[in-house]
Amino acid sequence: MKMIIFVLSALLAIAAAAPQQADKDAVITKYESDNIGIDGYNFNFDTSNGISQQETGQLANAGSENEIMKVAGSYQFTWNGVTYTVTYTADENGFQAQGDHIPK
Repeated sequence: MKMIIFVLSALLAIAAAAPQQADKDAVITKYESDNIGIDGYNFNFDTSNGISQQETGQLANAGSENEIMKVAGSYQFTWNGVTYTVTYTADENGFQAQGDHIPK
């Protein structure tokens, strides 16, 4: 009897850890992109399994030796029933991400 319980517990653990069918079959439900050349861009997308991202890039200090693409955006996904949101920037100070689940 203990062996049957052990085997059933192992099978349940494997099933819970397996990728969800919704993720395997996910499709893009929305995609928008505006690439305005070297000065900047923006895009956003959503998928059928709840993943989404939006990002904007803007060229700063054009033509100087300090020229840089400044980026700001966010993405969201759900894992084990919990929705996570990350907002971020990337600029002369590097990549900086923020979210309730990210240590400060």
